Amino acid sequence: MRAQGLEEPRPAPAGGLPRRVLGTELLLVLALSLGASAVSSLISFVGALTRPGGLADQAARLNSSQAPGRPWLDLAWQLFGIATALVPVALVAHLLTREGAGGLRVLGLDRRRPLFDLSRGAALAAGIGGCGIGLYLLARAGGFNLTVEPESLPDVWWKYPVLVASAVQNSVLEEVIVVGYLLRRLDQLGWSPLAALGASAVLRGSYHLYQGVGGFFGNLAMGVVFAFLYRRWGRVGPLVAAHALIDIVAFVGYALLAGRVDWLPTP
Repeated sequence: MRAQGLEEPRPAPAGGLPRRVLGTELLLVLALSLGASAVSSLISFVGALTRPGGLADQAARLNSSQAPGRPWLDLAWQLFGIATALVPVALVAHLLTREGAGGLRVLGLDRRRPLFDLSRGAALAAGIGGCGIGLYLLARAGGFNLTVEPESLPDVWWKYPVLVASAVQNSVLEEVIVVGYLLRRLDQLGWSPLAALGASAVLRGSYHLYQGVGGFFGNLAMGVVFAFLYRRWGRVGPLVAAHALIDIVAFVGYALLAGRVDWLPTP
């Protein structure tokens, strides 16, 4: 386990590679994954701000149909999207293996401590998830957030398995790239622990900006907590479990409750 808090021994440069090479590698990984999502999210937010009407009158749609009226083709597109979204994680695993660090194991994504990961993840999900729902409702009521529609898939047999798979994909991609890999590389590049934590949190908030100001600040706060706990625990496993549980509840819960309860906003 790593040292408690933010102060911890800094990893040596990967495989003796110069810092310039590591910096280029980091930028390329981000450009292929969540860094590109952050830029896309910013463009989407500017578009929402400049569109007639308030943010709350607009919708941010997740997990929508890719081939309406053609369920088997739709399923193929859903599975393709989930699989290709995980390619950057495979790339990171390859880079860490080549470095001699043991792949994703060095980030704490393995089966060594399943009870630790699941118990800490469940507790974290309960705290973060509850606060997140409250912040979203307040931000939307104040006109700072779009109406988030977590799913709009057709009522077919594969709907809920795909929603669960999408939630797991989100959690693995984000926690491996934005917490484990990013913090490791920033440490190797000589960043202070506090600056690295801030960069991780700001990046997480940025690629959620398509949801509005509330989405940005809510995920910024989540990013601070997750990065701090990664430093403390030395594992992304609990963070992956927590994120997956939060998204599963959001996606499946919305599918079950939308239009049936008054407090849940719908487009």
